[in-house]
Amino acid sequence: MSTSLQVPPCPLWRRLIALVYDLLAVIAMVMVVGYVCQRITGGQLISTGDHARIAWWYQPLQGLVVSAYFVVSWLRGGQTLGMRPWRIRVTRADGGRLSLPQALIRLIVAGAPLLLLELAPWIGTRGALWAVAITWAAWFAMALIDPRRRAMHDIAASTELRRIG
Repeated sequence: MSTSLQVPPCPLWRRLIALVYDLLAVIAMVMVVGYVCQRITGGQLISTGDHARIAWWYQPLQGLVVSAYFVVSWLRGGQTLGMRPWRIRVTRADGGRLSLPQALIRLIVAGAPLLLLELAPWIGTRGALWAVAITWAAWFAMALIDPRRRAMHDIAASTELRRIG
């Protein structure tokens, strides 16, 4: 019998609570990166005029830092800060550690709904945020119908979330 069949899959409610914990960690990281960038630029990260302008490199830097947090966490032990207290680990389908390509696929598919924010000029900020929320809800709703309780990004990357201990 394979390792993945011996360990029960993680229920959706548990993974969503862990995601809330991770959201708090991400907010803290974004704040620290913002503070450091403000210090480095002498407070010129955001310029005002007709309307506020953010340095072109700032949002990609934030995305890189947040992405690195998830990828490194998944590759080193299979757990983010939010997954640890809820005893959840992300693994390959056979129970082994993720490969870098799997972690990147998981990250890209999980983050893909954020691209819908680009619709804001046409449907407004509220509409774009709703589009992201609805798409993420659909991504996670897959865990309700998948026999192994995998969300869309787990299906795409051939990964699973398992309860441990």
